[in-house]
Amino acid sequence: MKKFTSGNEIIRALVIFGDIIILNLLLLFFFTFFHDLVPPYFVRATKIMVVVTNFTMLLSEYLIPPIIQHHHLTFEHVVEHVLKLTLLHTAISFVFLRLIGDSGGMFRFMLIFAITEFVAIMFIRFVERKIIKQLRKLGRNTRSVIFVGSDPANMLVYEELCSESSTGYRFTGYYSNDTITNCPEGLERLGSLDELNMKFETNEIKADEIFCCLAHSAYEQIERIMKYCDENVIHFYYVPRMLGNYRLNLKPKQFGNLALFTNHQEPLLNPVNRIIKRTFDIVMSLIVCLCMLPFIPIIALIIKTQSPGPVLFKQKRTGLNGNTFECLKFRSMHVNDSADTAQATKDDPRKFAFGNFMRKTNIDELPQFWNVLRGDMSIVGPRPHMLYHTETYKNLIDKYMVRHFCKPGITGWAQVTGFRGETKELWQMEERVKRDIWYIENWSFWLDIRIILMTVKSIFVPDKKAF
Repeated sequence: MKKFTSGNEIIRALVIFGDIIILNLLLLFFFTFFHDLVPPYFVRATKIMVVVTNFTMLLSEYLIPPIIQHHHLTFEHVVEHVLKLTLLHTAISFVFLRLIGDSGGMFRFMLIFAITEFVAIMFIRFVERKIIKQLRKLGRNTRSVIFVGSDPANMLVYEELCSESSTGYRFTGYYSNDTITNCPEGLERLGSLDELNMKFETNEIKADEIFCCLAHSAYEQIERIMKYCDENVIHFYYVPRMLGNYRLNLKPKQFGNLALFTNHQEPLLNPVNRIIKRTFDIVMSLIVCLCMLPFIPIIALIIKTQSPGPVLFKQKRTGLNGNTFECLKFRSMHVNDSADTAQATKDDPRKFAFGNFMRKTNIDELPQFWNVLRGDMSIVGPRPHMLYHTETYKNLIDKYMVRHFCKPGITGWAQVTGFRGETKELWQMEERVKRDIWYIENWSFWLDIRIILMTVKSIFVPDKKAF
């Protein structure tokens, strides 16, 4: 464990050193090739400017430490981290330099420099991540893991940890009185719990992390494992058990001085997060609605030409807390009696030509920005289902109604990760619900931005399931 921690500290130090080098190379670049952009004060007091910008970079790295060495680090996490680092560094530098010198041309330069710095650090992060992944593939900067218990929940952890060969986890095996059903080849049964206790007594268990999934009735065994971990500087994790196919996914929640556990933790219960999300919804919806005004008559004319009936399709759907609201869309099908019960299919005869085009490019969803302004929906969230499907699936799928703990969205995590369109089999809807619940429990403003960008991409590269 000490070796691993030491390795991480070395990586962190090298990352900071690399950022300092990038900063100074960028300053040299601007002074050499874009001298006219450099504020006069920076030219007169170059040494002071260099010292201040380097000092503020070190301060920013202290306040926002490098994360590139973390396991299971996504591209979005890197972008968010680098953006925060760049903005903080630019802001602090601007304040310091503004206090000690004149501001002529400073704001424009700092803005351009911030954008350039963000691009440069993103590039170096990409290179650093590749190097770290390669080192881990070679067995460096890794963590050794032992599992305790035969509950299927341990296998979920195993699959998550080994989802990518470069995450840096080495699996010693598992201890349990029973063998794990359908156990992966890479996970060996090392012995029973009694044999584990014997190895505790002789101090033979060497690991960086132990994941334990035992019944609460085995509290003495759990306590013994925790004690050994504490005495040997091993990280202990208790994995919530699975009850049949239902995972007891408990998360801590503070009630006064008490730490309790809930099976659902929603970031949007935080008033600040709700304000951020609602403000973004209103601003973006107003922009889209204003931009959409000139095109509404054209869309309406084409719809009327190709299919008699109303321009807008209005349908009762299930929204926040299971309440019903009227969802708006541009009508993409001929008027029919099965609109409230039957899903659209690939070669659905109810669709007309322009309606099919609108569905593939998401144009039919644009009126829902009015739903967002009214407060019935959000730009991002679980897609609202027709009432018929709500009544059907709530009796077939565990936790189906949990997806209604937040406002439904025009687009959602399930839709951009391959579960859009018709659900021919029950498992497809189950996967959609899992992704909806994951979104609710892992919401962040950056996740919303990511989903929006993935949705915009689908306009130009239509989803094969969009019909």
